[in-house]
Amino acid sequence: MKLLIVGGVAGGASAAARARRLSEDAQIILFERGPEVSFANCGLPYYLGGEIAERDKLLVVTPERLQSRLNLDVRVRTTVQAIDRSAKKLRVRDLVSGREYEEPYDKLILAPGAAPLRPPIPGIDLPGVFTLRNLQDMDRIQERLGRGVRQAAIVGAGFIGLELVENFVHRGIATTVFELQDQVLPPFDKEMTTPIAEHLAAQGVTLLLGQSAEGFEPAPDGLLVKLKSGQRLAAQLVILGVGVRPENKLAVDAGLAVGPRGGIRVNAHLQTSDPEIYAVGDAIEVKDFVTGEPAQVPLAGPANRQGRIAADHIFGRPARYRGTQGTAIVRVFERTAALTGASEKILRRANRPYRKVYVHPTHHAGYYPGAEPMTLKLLFDPQSGEILGAQALGGAGVDKRIDVLAVAIQAGMTVFDLEEMELAYSPQYGSAKDPINMAGFVASGLLRDDHPQVDVEAVLTAPASERPFLLDVRTPQEFAAGHIPEAVNIPVDELRSRQGEIPPNRDITVYCQVGQRGYLATRILRQAGLRVANIGGGYLTYRLWYPHANGSTGGIESSRSRGKQP
Repeated sequence: MKLLIVGGVAGGASAAARARRLSEDAQIILFERGPEVSFANCGLPYYLGGEIAERDKLLVVTPERLQSRLNLDVRVRTTVQAIDRSAKKLRVRDLVSGREYEEPYDKLILAPGAAPLRPPIPGIDLPGVFTLRNLQDMDRIQERLGRGVRQAAIVGAGFIGLELVENFVHRGIATTVFELQDQVLPPFDKEMTTPIAEHLAAQGVTLLLGQSAEGFEPAPDGLLVKLKSGQRLAAQLVILGVGVRPENKLAVDAGLAVGPRGGIRVNAHLQTSDPEIYAVGDAIEVKDFVTGEPAQVPLAGPANRQGRIAADHIFGRPARYRGTQGTAIVRVFERTAALTGASEKILRRANRPYRKVYVHPTHHAGYYPGAEPMTLKLLFDPQSGEILGAQALGGAGVDKRIDVLAVAIQAGMTVFDLEEMELAYSPQYGSAKDPINMAGFVASGLLRDDHPQVDVEAVLTAPASERPFLLDVRTPQEFAAGHIPEAVNIPVDELRSRQGEIPPNRDITVYCQVGQRGYLATRILRQAGLRVANIGGGYLTYRLWYPHANGSTGGIESSRSRGKQP
């Protein structure tokens, strides 16, 4: 068996290592056009910020180690120029010597990755305008930083963009980030990004949403970024983080099938339209694990697994890739945002029915010092309760909960299973009723019709003639600090004695701070014969949707005070 692999990093290097473990006899050649075959590209922003001090720490494995330990033929600074499928050989060029040659194969794995987008706008190639994909990009940016950068502009508020924002601010650089969409972190549902946007502003970051760059101009002190609005921003450094495109030229030129967004099409075994050629990593079109629809999801974890699966199948194992569910996490200063599975926007595009709940717990027992608040959004099937997706925001503990829910989605679990999950509990780590359990309780109660819920955005966007009687069951002090417009305040502890103040012939919508007192109020009023539903997630969820409404703060920040009221 002669196996050729085009591209290293996550998918290609994993495939090569796995192939060698499965066969000592195979001839395995890995081609990589860069000088490093495997490096930690997710760590690049943190080297630029100084959090990772040594560049060599980013080298996962060297070509020499792969050659000595795994007996792999690793050819760096080598580019593959073409695939001859009929003859089963590659045309290869050594970038150092310029020598061109042909290399035959029995099986071929393509792992070329994805390249950062560089929109065709004026000034895109000016000195000082960079993308960040590899160590060489990082070195060029580091050299620019070393010459003195006071102002930086980040084009795109995705994961890498916000990681760079954090690291530049830590270096004392005044940083502006602008994003074409009307939210940061576009994979998330918009309301779940509100606390992140607020936190960026609190750190002194200038955030411009709904803005795009129309060009870059040289200036005496660096660059001017020209925005669509006509505004011009001064900067000595610009980073483009507007997305990536699959490196599919080899595949396209060879006549392999690609999807509408350019991803190389593969089957469950990672075989392309030519069964002798496999493809893995950021260059391929994957199946969305939840919706079953084609998707482009450039993540390191899936790329690693795909490399292993491709190698397994090549050597006769019945390996299949289940699909990608897009589990991801990002730190933004003192906040963490994570998601897994389908978002609400993806489910709407797929015309998939769903329900949702929000809970706002602390990451461990509230009575133990240091409890940090989080917001957890859960999406699930309205009939079966199958978990479809989740998003979480907060500080400590967000990673643990999103990982539990990622496993639950893989296992096809339901919200009723979340009620019964037995998770580790000690007050410094969690609660007797973990946030996962709480999400399960709320979602299961909704499906059992124990406590009908309505979504706050549905209530507030309804025509005035259809709006229900809005009842705030928090304390007068909480109500005075901020409330939903048109709400009437009757604290839950006074509700039984003041039912006469509630119109008996109208639909009633109740809410509290996070939902629990609203749930109790719903139970009381339903048993009194009234038509009532609770706003899911309470006032804190309202503040996610309407961050500039009355009251001092909203979202995660204001949830710090909720321990006083259950």
